[in-house]
Amino acid sequence: ITQSSQITSEQLLQQERLEIPKPNSDSLHYLEELVPEEDFKYVMFDDNLVTVSDTGKELGEFTVTVEPTRYKGLECFLIHANSHGSIDGVPCGTSIVCYVSKCLETLEQQHHEYVKLENCPLDRKTFLMRQSENYTVNRIITQGEDVQRTTKTIPVELMRGFISEGSNLLLHRLLIEKGMETDLQFISFDSETNLCPAIYKRLDERTQTVETVELRVFGIERTISSSVDLPTSWQSYFMKDGHLTNRVQVGSPVTMKLAKVPLKIERDEETPKPVFEKKDLKWEEDLQLHSRFLDRKEELKGDHATYMCHHPELRALLADFLQFLLLRKPDDVIAFAANYFAAFSTLIPDPSPYMASNAPTPFPASRTNAKIDELRNL
Repeated sequence: ITQSSQITSEQLLQQERLEIPKPNSDSLHYLEELVPEEDFKYVMFDDNLVTVSDTGKELGEFTVTVEPTRYKGLECFLIHANSHGSIDGVPCGTSIVCYVSKCLETLEQQHHEYVKLENCPLDRKTFLMRQSENYTVNRIITQGEDVQRTTKTIPVELMRGFISEGSNLLLHRLLIEKGMETDLQFISFDSETNLCPAIYKRLDERTQTVETVELRVFGIERTISSSVDLPTSWQSYFMKDGHLTNRVQVGSPVTMKLAKVPLKIERDEETPKPVFEKKDLKWEEDLQLHSRFLDRKEELKGDHATYMCHHPELRALLADFLQFLLLRKPDDVIAFAANYFAAFSTLIPDPSPYMASNAPTPFPASRTNAKIDELRNL
């Protein structure tokens, strides 16, 4: 049996009526504020836990690895999670291989679940892949001899704030690393790959004993609120460095626990930057600086004197201006100087004889000032 479906842009209005979930502003802000060089520095390590029943019987194992890699030329993270065991003599397990970008965007994920019942084994595979404009979701469900295949595509704009099962494992480590100030609502898939809210809440701190060692652990609860099924919650506890110590699905008799205290993740010690006090520069007391100042002063004085010798009209021009200034004694010396020297600019167009022809002006026109013409001809 093969089924195909597609969520297109034209169906957005219909989907909004069906209340397609959206992440809240805090969760989007959290993703936007990620600094890969800093935030992901200490989240790449392995977790190894054992699966136990409510009676303490060991049923299997649970492992998570996070490592840097490249996906189609893009730097990202490879997340690999495995859970295998046997419940009541029935082998079962889950395997996740996921490529996640540095902004927690899922690039590709393979999710495999199986329950090897004697008469009717169940095998469920889900493939999620991001393309340029859409996400493609392929599912293959095998139950006994019955095989169902479904395919659907979801526009990328509807997947903003989406956290897959693989990126969820990395997000938990980040929430412990960076802290969690408020509840965050992302979106995720339920068991039938329907988009639904995924709410993350901080749990109270507690102690957990591992190998006679008491650890202070920090908890996060993740709840998937499916629109077609009851909500499902997982509670996970971590050491301060991000190592997973306990994970349980609320209502399940099976718990994943840390059996051996892992080596503590060593962090780079940042050497404090030296602080240098600002000292006043008293160059007059420095013989070398004072000598350089005097040499430069004499150099400039000689340069200025040479320039004035080569341009004798400068002395006459300044003398005329000072004489005119002292005669007028204007309140605004700067404006007076601007108007005075503007008269000598060749860039100013000739005024029309019909405009303010009788307006009095105290300034000489450059083309009628015999003194200026005489200076220019020197």
